[in-house]
Amino acid sequence: FAAELPWQTDLPKAQAEAKTSKKLMLLDFTGSDWCGWCMKLNREVFSKPEFKEYAAKNLVLVELDFPRMKAQSDSLKKQNEELAEKYGIQGFPTIIVLNGEGKKVGELGYMDGGPDAFIAELEKLRKS
Repeated sequence: FAAELPWQTDLPKAQAEAKTSKKLMLLDFTGSDWCGWCMKLNREVFSKPEFKEYAAKNLVLVELDFPRMKAQSDSLKKQNEELAEKYGIQGFPTIIVLNGEGKKVGELGYMDGGPDAFIAELEKLRKS
């Protein structure tokens, strides 16, 4: 049984961790409580043991949520909006992958094939 994933919301803190631990950062731009494809990605990939195991070893996970119902602090809203602008986010879910230096190494979205297909894409980025 894999534990719940440690999704962070504080980007500077996540980046410091990624740098120290030599992991990639996965930024999940999501509308967690209204976006169907986001929920599908969570269900088919992020909630699966294979992904949790891979993430624990290789990723620092950051959720940048744009909910419609859930309350968020103003500072969190502001950070998420600024990051969406910085990375030119057009729709949800958009997954931006950064290295420990904060440099963008890839961009993913929803894809078929469950955790295996998703992990395969992340492995390509990790090795590039």
